[in-house]
Amino acid sequence: MRAPQLVVHHDKELMAQAAAARLITKVVDAQATRGSASVVLTGGRNGNGLLAALASSPARDAVDWSRLDLWWGDERFLPDGDPERNYTQACEALLDAVPLDPARVHAMPAWDGAYGDDADAAAAGYAAELASAARSASGSASGSASGSEDHGPVPTFDVLMLGVGPDTHVASLFPELPAVRETQRMVVGVHGAPKPPPTRITLTLPAIRAAREVWLLAAGEDKAKAAAIALSGAGEIQAPAAGAYGRRRTLWLLDDAAASQLPRGLYRPAIP
Repeated sequence: MRAPQLVVHHDKELMAQAAAARLITKVVDAQATRGSASVVLTGGRNGNGLLAALASSPARDAVDWSRLDLWWGDERFLPDGDPERNYTQACEALLDAVPLDPARVHAMPAWDGAYGDDADAAAAGYAAELASAARSASGSASGSASGSEDHGPVPTFDVLMLGVGPDTHVASLFPELPAVRETQRMVVGVHGAPKPPPTRITLTLPAIRAAREVWLLAAGEDKAKAAAIALSGAGEIQAPAAGAYGRRRTLWLLDDAAASQLPRGLYRPAIP
C-alpha cells in the first residue's frame, strides 16, 4: 500500500469544484486509453456536492458519457425513487442532465425491487452484476495489457469515491460492525447501522481496494477528528477510512476545516 496523498482546499466549494475537474480529467484519460471508464460514486453532502459541481462545469462535455460505467459504493435500502437513496440524489445532482447509457448505470437494488426487502439477497445480486462486468471487461481486452487487471470478482474501477463520516465510516462500513470485517464477499447487506436507515447495502474493503484510485472526500469541522484518526495509522476495524486505499493511488481531498487536526507537515495547501 502506497502512502495516501492529501490535497487541502480552502473551503468545501473549492474542494468540490477542484475534485470535479480532477474527475473529468481522469475519466477523459481513461476513455482515451481504454475506450471507456468506470467510476464508483458516493453519496452524502460531499459526494453530491462534487456531482453538482461537475454538472455546472463547462468542461463536462469533454466526457463521453455514453462510454462511462457508474457504480455505487453503498446505498440506503429504501424504495426506488426515495429521496434519501444515493441513486436518487445523484440523478438530481448530475445524472439526469448528461447523456448516459442506461445499461451502464448500475444502481444498487431498492427494497421494492427484484429482491424484495431482502438486503442480503440484493447485495449478492449486486456482487453478481459486478462479477459479470469484470468477466466482460477481461474478455473484451483479452490479450491486451489494458484488461490485465480485470481478473477478479469486481471490475478494476478507474476512480472510486468515498465520503468520510464523522465516525470514520466509509460507504456503509461502520467501525466494529461485521461489514468492515468482511474479507471474502464483495458486497454485503448491513443491518443495524448506527445512522438511519439501519438497513443498507455496501461494497466491502476488498471491493474498494480493487480500484485503481480511491478518493476520500472530507469537508467540514465535523470531519476533522475522523481525518486525523484515519491518517494517524489507526486500524481499519476501528477506523474504516484507514482501510480504504487504491491499487495505484489513494487521494484524500479535504477542506481547511476537515484538515484542521492534521499535522501541518502532512500536506501542502492547494493553490486556490
